[in-house]
Amino acid sequence: MQQEKKDIGSLFDRIAGRYDFLNHLLSLNIDKRWRRKAIKAVVEKQPAGGQCLDVAIGTADLAIELARQLESRNASFEITGIDLSAEMMNIGEEKVKKGGWQGRISFMHASALDMPFEDQRFDVVTCAYGVRNFSDLDKGLAEMQRVIKPGGQLMILEFSYPKNKLIAWAYDLYFTHVLPTVGRWLSKDRTAYSYLNRSVKGFVWGEQMCRHLADAGFLKIDYRPLTFGITTIYTATKA
Repeated sequence: MQQEKKDIGSLFDRIAGRYDFLNHLLSLNIDKRWRRKAIKAVVEKQPAGGQCLDVAIGTADLAIELARQLESRNASFEITGIDLSAEMMNIGEEKVKKGGWQGRISFMHASALDMPFEDQRFDVVTCAYGVRNFSDLDKGLAEMQRVIKPGGQLMILEFSYPKNKLIAWAYDLYFTHVLPTVGRWLSKDRTAYSYLNRSVKGFVWGEQMCRHLADAGFLKIDYRPLTFGITTIYTATKA
């Protein structure tokens, strides 16, 4: 799986055309609500907006939701998104144009492990369903910490595992059998959605993820499980 993470850009290039459709279908559209709640969690702590970075921006759903919520507060903001998948960003750029967010949301092909930004540039850093794809989680978190201004906010939205044994069993069954099968069928890619299953099952979550954030130098770390714990919002502040 480590090699797959190193080639993550090409993996997502292959499924970019069906990514949004499958996301909404396989989550029963709950993923939209997760993003709204995740952005609300960070906007309430940083209502003035400012310079924002969306790591692993993909097709820009999270960045657009951030823009919507900041605009509703009459905040001044600019959002820069980075990703390794050019095809995902191409789709995101089209959505940004249709929504009239040109000039407020921009895209850059760059790695989360080696960001082309100076220290302490951003007021807000967000990442939805991207950190589990880092080939080196701690290096990615350290880069996020480096580019955030003192007092700036971090928000990560990522898959996790339910604590309830019955729900965890059903969730595991879905991720092991239903999601990879439907994903392969609709995306026409034999490996991408099998990787998704393995990347979730092999990733850290909850208090263990919080320890990684603390090791990276973040403070005021909090996490909030959603929908029985199948996804989690993590928030933190740079000292």
